[in-house]
Amino acid sequence: MLSVTQERGVIPRLKQEIMKKMVEQGVRIDGRGLGSYRELSINVNVVKTADGSSIVSLGNTKVIAGVKVEVGKPFEDTPDEGALIVNLEIAPTASPDVEPGPPDENSIEIARIVDRAIRHSGFLDFKSLSIVTGKHAWFLWVDIYVLNHDGNLVDAATIAAVAALMSTALPKVELDPAGNILRIDRSNRTQLSLNIDKMPLTITHVKMGNIIIIDPTREEENLSDGMYVIGVAGGNVVAIQKVIGAFTKDEINYMINDSINQYFKLKDLIINAMKNPSTELRL
Repeated sequence: MLSVTQERGVIPRLKQEIMKKMVEQGVRIDGRGLGSYRELSINVNVVKTADGSSIVSLGNTKVIAGVKVEVGKPFEDTPDEGALIVNLEIAPTASPDVEPGPPDENSIEIARIVDRAIRHSGFLDFKSLSIVTGKHAWFLWVDIYVLNHDGNLVDAATIAAVAALMSTALPKVELDPAGNILRIDRSNRTQLSLNIDKMPLTITHVKMGNIIIIDPTREEENLSDGMYVIGVAGGNVVAIQKVIGAFTKDEINYMINDSINQYFKLKDLIINAMKNPSTELRL
């Protein structure tokens, strides 16, 4: 006798066949083309206790990012620079596959990809974070939380981190003649020094059979035979991460060229969204 769970398992298998056939015909089950992103929305300054924050919806994938700035001692090999630290957690309620507890290997790897794309882009001027060389510098803690996981967490997390940084302002620091901090005035702030032309974004492709699609949903990720993430900034590739699977040289060249083309479209969407950002939190 079959259980209810086993009977329900037939439905996903039938859906998988439909999805694969549709992709072979150049259409996806949600109506998008193979090279189209889902609808993107960005809200900023949604966390009052953060120095910068955003919530990003990419289709049904929802990610919130908050930036906290703290004064710390610069690292010995970069005495005239501040630092960036990116963390990511997937809330247990974001997916039935996520269990409560500390961030797993997947969360840590996504945070590393986001961090790498930002760090290597030239978007953030690390020297502008220096307060006193060798003594004081700003440390930017970017905490990203996945509220709903419906695929392509890397791209959504990168967009959320970038939007949160774009909304971040540094407090004024008052020093004594010896370079010691007298006061940090959080009521007097200056926007973070960013090079918008070098905005970092990640572009995620997945392979289904011999067909490559972009911005996969959770179901498409589960059906995929490979995933490739490319970090782009200012039209230049700054990071590449093969997550799973095998790709031919032609497929890699295609994904690199497509990522650069997709980059400019996404960047324009983000810039337009940031010109008139909403401060209303909508989950």
